Amino acid sequence: MNTAQNKLLLQLFLLLSPYFLFAKTPQMLLLGVYKDQNISGWVMSEKLDGIRAYWDGTNLISRGGKIIHAPQWFTKEYPPFAIDGELWSKRSDFDNISSIVRDRIPSKKWKVIKHYIFEVPNAKGNLFLRLQKVKPYIGRHIQLIKQIKIKDKAHLQSFLKSIEAKGGEGVVVRDPNIPYIGKRTNKALKVKSFFDTECTVVGYTVGKGKYKGMVGALRCRLPNKTEFKIGSGLTDKLRKNPPKIGTQVTFKYKEFTKNKKPRFPVFLRVR
Repeated sequence: MNTAQNKLLLQLFLLLSPYFLFAKTPQMLLLGVYKDQNISGWVMSEKLDGIRAYWDGTNLISRGGKIIHAPQWFTKEYPPFAIDGELWSKRSDFDNISSIVRDRIPSKKWKVIKHYIFEVPNAKGNLFLRLQKVKPYIGRHIQLIKQIKIKDKAHLQSFLKSIEAKGGEGVVVRDPNIPYIGKRTNKALKVKSFFDTECTVVGYTVGKGKYKGMVGALRCRLPNKTEFKIGSGLTDKLRKNPPKIGTQVTFKYKEFTKNKKPRFPVFLRVR
């Protein structure tokens, strides 16, 4: 390779490198699963189905450590310290949120996105004192996720039903009296009527009736090699252009049967 070619490759790398940046993956709070634990004195909030975004004081970073290319006007008035939350627009809008946030060249569509904050990782004190630190920055792009004190388990179940009835994903319950924990913990739990997990698309069934000429269901395989079908949750657009074989998809389910198949599986999204 000659000198001119080397210079051309270097220029190309410098041009493209901002779109492939990775940051040091922050130590993030990760949720456990609620299994009827004692939650006396805890708080609850809606679990937003968006894109996790950790602000390190300079960049927005995804859970996987990738830099999120938000417009400069979006983060212009962000705080000089770390905050953690969810980039979100509205319920049942994950695909749209994902397409906006994951775009390497940010668009005007970011105007529908807000950053809903649930933690200030390096702040001291309990959850309420930590969140107090971000209040001066609440505005057009930053919002706080409302934390509600739980009266009892009946109160939690009532709140969960109200969120799910509105199309919400579920609820997060947390012990507000402990310091920030930057890993998976049993002091912060997700609560859902359904569980969710991933499977691999291995084939399709032929649609019938109104779905004639389209996919009727996805044939999927779990890591334990169990195969099953997912039909519920597929839009007409997905039935016409289904995820390719080998693609991992996320689905929700009620429980596993004695044959280790998910009961009532519903398609959520391509992973």
